[in-house]
Amino acid sequence: IEYVEVATTGNVTDFGDLTVARKALASFGSNSRGVFAGGESSEYDTIDFVTFSTIGNSSDFGDMTAAQIRLAGCSSVTRGLIGGGQRPSSSTNVIEYVTIATAGNAQDFGDLTVARYRLGSSGSVTRGVWYAGNT
Repeated sequence: IEYVEVATTGNVTDFGDLTVARKALASFGSNSRGVFAGGESSEYDTIDFVTFSTIGNSSDFGDMTAAQIRLAGCSSVTRGLIGGGQRPSSSTNVIEYVTIATAGNAQDFGDLTVARYRLGSSGSVTRGVWYAGNT
C-alpha cells in the first residue's frame, strides 16, 4: 500500500502491506478508513482495512460472501459497496455492503442490472454508480 499527501505535490510513500498479496481488487473508504475487498492471486474473499491516521499494515476486516476478482467498490462515509466481479467461471451482478466503521463480513445489498467484471464505480453520500466493464 502506498500513499501521497493530497495537500502537497510529490511522490508516493510506503504505507504498509495488505494481509494477502493480490491484484484486481475493489477499494473504497470513509474519512478515517480505507477498505480493500476481494482480488486475484488465486481468488480471495478477504476484506482488509487501514486507518488513515496510522501508517502501517492493513488488518482483517471480514470476508465477502464469495471470492471474487476484477470487481469495483464505492462508498459514502458510512457504507461501502462492492459490486460486480468475476468468479471462477462467470461474471456476477452481486452487490454487497459493509459498514466502514465496524469490521465484519459483507452482506447482500442487491444486484447490478447486468453481470460484469473489470468495471468502474464512483459514489457520493447518497448514490453509488457502476459503469462499463466486460460481460
